[in-house]
Amino acid sequence: MDQLDRSECHSLITYLSDYVDGNLSEEFCLELEGHLAECENCRIVVDTLRKTISLYHICAEDPQEVPGTVRERLFRTLNLEDFIKH
Repeated sequence: MDQLDRSECHSLITYLSDYVDGNLSEEFCLELEGHLAECENCRIVVDTLRKTISLYHICAEDPQEVPGTVRERLFRTLNLEDFIKH
């Protein structure tokens, strides 16, 4: 497989959150999915984003489900320090 043009990665990465949330047009999703099929690095970014969102939801539903140190690091990374309960 030929190396993909990294400028395409940079232009698409700003849309990944909207993609994961299902807020993009079907046409744009197909374009992005075509890129993801060819680009392992972007697939890793999307997978990490999905896991982070999932972990955030687990934290919000049941803070005891996630170890305190992990929860604190996640919330700090997401700039949600105000929501950390000690």
